[in-house]
Amino acid sequence: MTRRLLPWLGLGLVVTVTLAVVLWPDGAPSDSARARALAEEFRCPECQGLSAADSSASTSRAIRADIRDRIEAGQSDEEIRQAMVDRFGESVLLKPESGGLGLLVWGLPVAALTLGAAGLALALRRWRRQPAMHATPADEALVEQARS
Repeated sequence: MTRRLLPWLGLGLVVTVTLAVVLWPDGAPSDSARARALAEEFRCPECQGLSAADSSASTSRAIRADIRDRIEAGQSDEEIRQAMVDRFGESVLLKPESGGLGLLVWGLPVAALTLGAAGLALALRRWRRQPAMHATPADEALVEQARS
């Protein structure tokens, strides 16, 4: 009985240790990882299609340098975000604010699509309920009269 149980206990121990190593938090991220993560949140003001972390434009390089300087000065992530918004405006954020105008800009199209889909579903449902129309004998007589 013990010989059959031993491999399963060993497998359980290996899985537990592996999960502990993989999932164990590393602590606070390094300054360079933090700077990279912050730069990925900002849009390149010149290219508009890339984040400041991915762009090689001079403005993006300046943003990355400014982020590194602010991290070294001890500023929090929120302070750095606010400084970038103050400098470049709300459009510098790749992710919109979760309230106010950002919520309206991102929520309004979703609401319009939802209401449109609901209206279409209601119209189709109402359309299906209407009885099918059939020709009356008078209608058939008119058709016959038109053919001759």
